[in-house]
Amino acid sequence: MAQNNDFNLQLNEKAELTNKILSRLLAEQTDINSDLKKAISYTLNSPGKRIRSALALWCCQLVSGEINHNAEIAAAAIEMVHTYSLVHDDLPVMDDDDIRRGQPACHKAFDEATAILTGDALLTLAFEILASRITEPDIAVKLIAQLAAAAGPAGMIAGQTADLRAENSAGTEELLEYIHINKTAKMFRCAAAMGAICAAASRNQLDALSEYGLKIGLGFQIADDILDVNGQSEHLGKTAGKDAKAGKMTYPAVVGMETAKNLASQLADEAIAALQPFGTNADIFRQLAAALLKRTM
Repeated sequence: MAQNNDFNLQLNEKAELTNKILSRLLAEQTDINSDLKKAISYTLNSPGKRIRSALALWCCQLVSGEINHNAEIAAAAIEMVHTYSLVHDDLPVMDDDDIRRGQPACHKAFDEATAILTGDALLTLAFEILASRITEPDIAVKLIAQLAAAAGPAGMIAGQTADLRAENSAGTEELLEYIHINKTAKMFRCAAAMGAICAAASRNQLDALSEYGLKIGLGFQIADDILDVNGQSEHLGKTAGKDAKAGKMTYPAVVGMETAKNLASQLADEAIAALQPFGTNADIFRQLAAALLKRTM
């Protein structure tokens, strides 16, 4: 129990740090239309867990022993892109959900046009801060390349496209893995890689942390599929049971609930195995893998 409390404390600390960075960066954007800025602030300040941002910060800390300025900017950028994806996912033409992070989705709190523009603004702002706030140009280029690849047409957009096209079809485990790796896992891998790059990680360190990020990202999405069946809306912060109603391809639907749970557990084990080069210094990452496997929200 003490270890659990310590992990939750550290995750909350990283979330609070991310929130402060986001608030500061948004306050510095003085040229944004006031109505649009209100919507951006609404979505960024919603009570997210900031797991991807925490992962970037932890990876920098693991490799270099501290969280530096570049890692803070990287954590903010990854959260902006993640939040943009949620705003657009919730739109009626996409995954169609009225609730996000326990409050009305952006298009319900404002309107659909504002939600589209809010997502667009967050996506482009993420790259703007990487280009302008990272202290070394070569590091900025590497971070921009990582984020663009993970969020772009061969990453998150590819996963979302395949996800929409697969609705109301039986599907295969191979296609489902493709969707989840691209839609979710690549952004986790990106967060880990960005944190490692900010810490001037070696190639072996970068590869190990990237592998870890990909494995926990896929496991996270499988756990999300399971929660959509077993969870409750008030705990999830979004509508439970929505995937089944929308005819979404999920792991419980394709391979069965028990197999889905076993796959999530296997991925957590594989993620932990990738941490071997870091020894006991990576204990927080092992706790994160276990926490994502057992999460209830």
